[in-house]
Amino acid sequence: MPASPSTARAINDRLALGLLQREGPLTANQLKQLTGLSRPSVADLVERLQGSGLIAVVGEAGAQRRGPNARLYGIVADRAHLAALDVRTDGLSVVVTDLLGAVLAEASAPIGGDTGTGPAVERAVTLVERTARDGGVQRLHTIGIGAPGLIDPATGELRDTTSLPAWHRRLAGALQERLPARVLVENETNLAARAEQRDGAAHDRDTFVLLWLGEGVGAAVMLDGTLRRGASGGTGEIGFLPVPGTHVLPSATGCEGGFHSLACAAALRQLGAEYGLVAGAEAADLLRHAVESDHSGFLDAVADRVAVGAAAVAAILDPGCVVLGGEVGRAGGAALAARVEERLAAMSPLRTEVRASALGGSAVLRGALLAARDAAQDELFGPRHQAGAGAGAGAGAGGGAGAVR
Repeated sequence: MPASPSTARAINDRLALGLLQREGPLTANQLKQLTGLSRPSVADLVERLQGSGLIAVVGEAGAQRRGPNARLYGIVADRAHLAALDVRTDGLSVVVTDLLGAVLAEASAPIGGDTGTGPAVERAVTLVERTARDGGVQRLHTIGIGAPGLIDPATGELRDTTSLPAWHRRLAGALQERLPARVLVENETNLAARAEQRDGAAHDRDTFVLLWLGEGVGAAVMLDGTLRRGASGGTGEIGFLPVPGTHVLPSATGCEGGFHSLACAAALRQLGAEYGLVAGAEAADLLRHAVESDHSGFLDAVADRVAVGAAAVAAILDPGCVVLGGEVGRAGGAALAARVEERLAAMSPLRTEVRASALGGSAVLRGALLAARDAAQDELFGPRHQAGAGAGAGAGAGGGAGAVR
């Protein structure tokens, strides 16, 4: 059935807003050419979007061109403000941006393991509030949180696990109570995969697996452009994968003995010591040093371990591409990726390209910002803006997983 006039207007508006987001400011004539709409339709569209406060005249296309078509229209970036959080076991990082992602302020703070749950939550919320003020932001529209752990598909909340600090689970609710903002929570590795697909190593792939290598290990599965979470939100918990080379099997309460024991940062630090590298150094620093000094022995040994997990992923999913993410994956770079790819070619008949992360540890924060921005734009750029919908809060933390998808 043909779309109703209101539906057609909403579709056209969203199309134009998407073009302005990707291309930057455009003239009405450029919008006409790119959308294929008639001149009167574009004129109505521009008037509607200006009236809703979503776009404004930001300049002119050239001094020699005057009149309506010479005006450049752009999205009003301060129509809404966003925050993204990267929550770690020992602290968090925050970035505050406008609707188009321009950074207004950023900060980070440690939260030690001996900090009580209440004080830890208060410190985290205060950091978000202070960072927003530092960026000149009075009200946040959407907050995206990336955190380790499983996200419950039914509620969108972090599941209760004994291995993570209790303040992680309390943070989203506390932010929702203190700030009139929509709060979204997502697994950190899944957010890293979104960021690598949008802006990083997997920008040309609809199907790939991100293998996260850091203090812990994990994986994010992107199939045909869709992030897969599984029945309980546990897709990618590769740390629990039983592998050769360990002395015990993982259990339901701990991944010691699984792939985690081969490839986590602590295991790689121990491996580095066996190869005479600096004791006590961070795993990422060891990889960077090995690459810079062409320490083939250590790089080969790390690749042997990483390839075990990558081969299991390739055999089950046949993704065609594995991105080595996290601080360790970024530090190993092309040298580590090439070695892992070579081993995969010998272990599996399924052709699998291996790439190094382009974003490394910053991918989680970038992914959280993308999730917040997409959710805010979905709300603001949707049909409701025609009725004057404001930049107020949307669903609470419980709606996080659905909105982030």
